[in-house]
Amino acid sequence: MFSVFKKLSWYFKEQWLRYTVAIIALMMVNLLELLPPKIIGLAIDEIQYQTLTNGRLAELILWLMGVILMSYLLSFFWDYTLFGRSILLERRLRSNLMGHFLRMTPRFFGHYRTGDLMARSTNDLKAIMMTAGYGILTLVDSTVFMSFIIVMMFFTISAKLTLAALIPLPIMAYIIHKYGRRIHTRFRKAQQSFSDLNNYTLESVKGVRVTRAFVQEREDEKRFADMTEDVYQKNADVAKVDAFFEPTINVLVGLSYTIGIGYGAVMVFNQQISFGDLVSFNVYLGMLIWPMIAVGDLINVMQRGNASIDRVENILDQEPDVHDPPKPKVIDVPEKIEFKDVSFQYPDTESHQIRNMNLTINRGQTIGIVGKTGSGKTTLMKQLLRQYEPPEGQVLINGIDIQDFSLDQTRAWIGYVPQDHMLFSKTIRENLLFGSEPKTDDEIYQMLEQVDLKEDLNQFPQGLDTLVGESGVTLSGGQKQRVSLARALLMDPEILILDDTLSAVDGKTEATIISHLKDERKGKTTIISAHRLSAVKHAEEIIVLDQGRIIERGTHEDLIKQNGWYKTQYEIQQMGEV
Repeated sequence: MFSVFKKLSWYFKEQWLRYTVAIIALMMVNLLELLPPKIIGLAIDEIQYQTLTNGRLAELILWLMGVILMSYLLSFFWDYTLFGRSILLERRLRSNLMGHFLRMTPRFFGHYRTGDLMARSTNDLKAIMMTAGYGILTLVDSTVFMSFIIVMMFFTISAKLTLAALIPLPIMAYIIHKYGRRIHTRFRKAQQSFSDLNNYTLESVKGVRVTRAFVQEREDEKRFADMTEDVYQKNADVAKVDAFFEPTINVLVGLSYTIGIGYGAVMVFNQQISFGDLVSFNVYLGMLIWPMIAVGDLINVMQRGNASIDRVENILDQEPDVHDPPKPKVIDVPEKIEFKDVSFQYPDTESHQIRNMNLTINRGQTIGIVGKTGSGKTTLMKQLLRQYEPPEGQVLINGIDIQDFSLDQTRAWIGYVPQDHMLFSKTIRENLLFGSEPKTDDEIYQMLEQVDLKEDLNQFPQGLDTLVGESGVTLSGGQKQRVSLARALLMDPEILILDDTLSAVDGKTEATIISHLKDERKGKTTIISAHRLSAVKHAEEIIVLDQGRIIERGTHEDLIKQNGWYKTQYEIQQMGEV
């Protein structure tokens, strides 16, 4: 159970001074809280023996007020310090998780669903925060405070009465241990169920258009209801065990009270203790209720925190497929890109998506990549993005293996426009300037004109400051493609990769964009993958892929003369445009 503290030891070592001060302050409060019952007992005895004077009463009241004031000040201090550290831990872990997500590669996100990652970044971190704050409080109060009370009862009132009243404690310890094991197992299941619900909700909201198009609203509601019921049942299972803690403790504390009052009354009659001692003893027994409840809460919080930190550490232990080299090499400009006998297959697949690829791209060239669906076009371009483990063969830049450069440097050269255009739920301006230096409105409008989006922008109510909605939901497919393209062009990258970027625009718009690209990209490298051959017709070299191999290569005119796949496909597309 306490292994959770070992797992968080790195943080406790880092914050040892603040935790130490907070715990000392908490223990001082615990000691101060032992004084009022004793003062009350003394007052009762002096009343019984008629020795209480006005001066003595005032003295006792001043002592009580002083204890209350000191307890208040110290309580504020330890509460602020202790729970402030736990909130800081949550922030640190959330930042670590976010940084980890940004370093991870597609393989990781293929294994972990977005909803699951969100659950671990929210609910699980809350459980860990509780462990580092409330868990420390219950640990101190269930051990130190309980020990202080027992010692006070044992040495200042009666050892025999104390031992008799504490007989139920071992029974309680055994029962709570059993409850704790059940809590751990059930809480893990509840958190996993919540992750599944989180993921389903995310997918359902993002896919609401498809759901409506296929008239699946009722089925979607039913599936959601089934999943929420599952989450409810699993959390109810946790709550059932949790609900046993307090009644069990209350019954055992009640038994202690019964023993304390019964045996204590006998001892008063036998003049073994005074009536004031009996009152103080029963007040101390009442004070034991919280430490005993704290024992149950401690077990509960520890087991939840243990389950949650295991889930978070499972994420943080994952390593990205690609790392920076120990001593990265640096060059100013990528003058030449070479693929030498490059073969690659995605993790968990049985065949290669690229086979024995040989290709040279010089700075300033425009290269077109075409072929059937699944022929390896996107996979080839991703070798420059270094999202997966290094391929077989070599990818060289200026004669240096790309793996010898830092990830930041290689990715800083590249402007990438993927097939699935990701826009953020921000304004058009913020989406356009994502990743680039600040630009004036004139520079932005000039770029929008080059991607033929300026006229569309005039139709938006707030122009550049128009919100695009979740994932750009307010924009059409063609508009999203052109915003993504403009975003990449505003970076003015050395290498521009367009992965079927113009598929959602009409032929006239495509021709306008290609014309501007030819003018703007002079002296810089452009790689274009496309299904519409008109998008690559102007390229200095076009390669045709089939099952990961180059089956044709050359200029547009060369490929027409070869009477192969390219010519056949070009003629089919030309007939479709007539």
